[in-house]
Amino acid sequence: MTDLTRTAPIAVPATRRAGRLRAVLRSPSGVVGLVLVGLLTVAGLLSFTGLLPYDPVAQDPPNRLLSPSGEHLFGTDQFGRDVFSRVAAGVGSSVLISVVAVTLATVVGTLGGLVAGFFRGFTDTAIGGLTNVLFAFPPLLLALALASVFDRNWFTVAVAIAVVYAPIFVRVTRGPVLSLREIEYVKAATSTGQGRLSILFRHVLPNIGSIVIVQVTLSLSWAVLTEASLSFLGLGTPPPAASLGSMIFDARTLVEIAPWTMIAPGVAVVLLVVGLNLLGDGLRDALDPRNRGGRAR
Repeated sequence: MTDLTRTAPIAVPATRRAGRLRAVLRSPSGVVGLVLVGLLTVAGLLSFTGLLPYDPVAQDPPNRLLSPSGEHLFGTDQFGRDVFSRVAAGVGSSVLISVVAVTLATVVGTLGGLVAGFFRGFTDTAIGGLTNVLFAFPPLLLALALASVFDRNWFTVAVAIAVVYAPIFVRVTRGPVLSLREIEYVKAATSTGQGRLSILFRHVLPNIGSIVIVQVTLSLSWAVLTEASLSFLGLGTPPPAASLGSMIFDARTLVEIAPWTMIAPGVAVVLLVVGLNLLGDGLRDALDPRNRGGRAR
């Protein structure tokens, strides 16, 4: 006889959540990623609080192209702007755009994958067809096309990136949902008369949460690269606002006489992407049942 008590939604106890956090902190990659992302995020937040040492967009021609010093940690650029303040502001802008973009992609893509995998039929065919069409375009080319259509501001850039990465979440969630819809407790919930939407959000969605969380961290790193690429090509955050990609572009002609103008934003992009990837690896290991004392839970 089927155990109908298993149809109750699965709540994650606080002790298990704490155990997963400890698992992340036990992972060397998770710790390094968390530290890198945390430090860069704090630096980026300074740009929104007005606590940066200099105004990122204020020009000071008499102090142009100063080398790194105690007064200007990363030196100044060709307009006399403090490079450290601009890098911090660029990190803040990149993180904001990436978080908004991945949040939109996660919501739309996860819902699409849930509906396609659970209801099948025409819905699955339609969502799958649209996903295949979007996958047919190279990600950066599609983002470029979308970003060029709308007015240039940070939100339109975020929407363009979200459209690019939403199909990934559809693919990531659809497969597990196809398997979960055949699990006994889902069938038992159906036999007790629970509605499809109730089953979908109470029983199926909680069981793919770990997959979605890991994909979010990986997508954040890709979004950072995509945003930097769009800014480098002139379709990202419009000037004079600081952007890591546009800073690298502007530093191309200065790399021989003022290499710090390219090194600082370039290293910031690398550290942010590497940190997010390492954090994703740590989360994946912590959420993998095979790494919990050899027992699946």
